[in-house]
Amino acid sequence: VQLVESGGGLVQAGGSLRLSCATSGFTFDHYAIGWFRQAPGKGREALSCLTISDGQTRYGDSVKGRFTISSDNVKNTVYLQMNDLKPEDTAVYYCAAVWGSCMWPYDHWGQGTQVTVSS
Repeated sequence: VQLVESGGGLVQAGGSLRLSCATSGFTFDHYAIGWFRQAPGKGREALSCLTISDGQTRYGDSVKGRFTISSDNVKNTVYLQMNDLKPEDTAVYYCAAVWGSCMWPYDHWGQGTQVTVSS
């Protein structure tokens, strides 16, 4: 099982980034994929989750209306489109997979991608 995040980088406040989570080694449409982040000195924050089988999505309050989760079920990849980025969005972003629907505990995690938002 492998999850690989990409798409992070440095962006100015108000800008956008799209993160990708490429997955392999499991039956994609049997899982839910979540996005999380962890800023220095803070705990891991759940941002969004997508149940692949039925397309149901969830968003955390801090990103609702700014971030959008989606998937390409042919490429077994989940995306996180991040708009109107703020300096407080600076963190390492992770994707994770859980069998079934969006609920803890997540079984598999990626290595993370850094997002830095400058003011």
